[in-house]
Amino acid sequence: RNISNHEISLAATIMDKMKFDREAYVELLRKLIGENRNLQNNPPLNVPQEDLASDHVLRVLDQYSTEKGGPLLIKRETFVAGRGNVLLEYRSANENATYVSFVGAHLDVVPANPDEWDFNPFELTVEGDVLRGRGVTDCLGHVALITELFKQLAITKPALKVHVAAVLIANEENSTALGVGVDELAARGMLEKLKSGPVYWVDSADKQPCLGTAGMVAWQLKAQGKLFHSGLPHQAINPLEMIMEAVAHCQHRFYKDFPPHEKEKVYGFVTCSTMKPTQWSYPGGGINQIPAEATVCGDMRLTPFYDAQNAVAKLKSYVDDLNKDIEQLPSRGPVSKYDLPEQGLRGKLELEILGAPCSGIACSIDSLGNKVICEATQEVLGECKPYSLTGSLPLVKELQDQGYDLQIIGYGLMKTYHAKNEFGLLSDFEHGFQVMAKIVEKFSDRA
Repeated sequence: RNISNHEISLAATIMDKMKFDREAYVELLRKLIGENRNLQNNPPLNVPQEDLASDHVLRVLDQYSTEKGGPLLIKRETFVAGRGNVLLEYRSANENATYVSFVGAHLDVVPANPDEWDFNPFELTVEGDVLRGRGVTDCLGHVALITELFKQLAITKPALKVHVAAVLIANEENSTALGVGVDELAARGMLEKLKSGPVYWVDSADKQPCLGTAGMVAWQLKAQGKLFHSGLPHQAINPLEMIMEAVAHCQHRFYKDFPPHEKEKVYGFVTCSTMKPTQWSYPGGGINQIPAEATVCGDMRLTPFYDAQNAVAKLKSYVDDLNKDIEQLPSRGPVSKYDLPEQGLRGKLELEILGAPCSGIACSIDSLGNKVICEATQEVLGECKPYSLTGSLPLVKELQDQGYDLQIIGYGLMKTYHAKNEFGLLSDFEHGFQVMAKIVEKFSDRA
């Protein structure tokens, strides 16, 4: 049907009437956090069952579904049993309207060790404005926020000139398992219609627009040496020493090949590209044994002005060069060595790239999507201070390359991302509700 001028003039007024229901938000978040023990994503030890979280979302919104006579299109898309994605739509009466979309809020969480926390990470604790528990900031707080936004759209029923969509995704916290979440939705063309308008990726923090994120390459480097008695180190090839020097060698070359980029200042990146070790392991043994092997894992974080695949090729070349002449590595003392020619033994390095490299994104700072998020943030918070960081988000660069105006927002606290004692502020999520409602209103007014 045609939308009357009267309906259009009422759109902003009705959007102003949308109120953030604090009690309902906390009630839903309490249920989501209560499931998070089974939402931890660290396979094979922890394989999340995201449907446990989205079941609560669907119970809140089901009464407003089109099947129940309401205005919301609600669908769960599942590619792996128990690990569905939730697609929501509040549609304009104009079938040809463009979309405003909120994507990326995810139903899984990173693991939490309750022995290391000052409170129980697997239940929501509310102390005034402070909401504590694993997933409050990343990202169950945003799942509850989007649910509240769509519930209020369904209740107030504003006559909008845009379609409003949201996608709550599975498997955001694990880049090694594919075909579960947003990657499969995109591969099957289920997000294609969202290309007609801005796509706001809701998985950041601190309430300000995030202009850029980093690419990420996870790597594993294994050193093969020779096990022997530590009292006779000249008869061993010490893989611990070898891998320390090998990692240092690779880092030195990395920072020459990927130095600070001039555009990092324009986008406000807090750090340049980095390469560092984050995990260490060896097979075990006595303290008087030099082990036969040692393994270090880590990552490369690349600002979006560098290509992740090129970084992979460079890292492989560093390791190949070392394997051709392992003795070029500095040794630790006069008897430490990586080559035992009399025994026909040489130390060896083995590099493995873990999962698919993730590309970074520099959001368009000239698009309407960026202009509107900055306007809305300014109006709600009284200031707009965009920033960039070298955390990584899945698929955002690929979506941008496919023609989406991808912008990034979030309302948790950056200082608690992936940290013990995670928390967020109820007032920050209320601000997020107001900003997102203004985004919808502004695009409707411009349509």
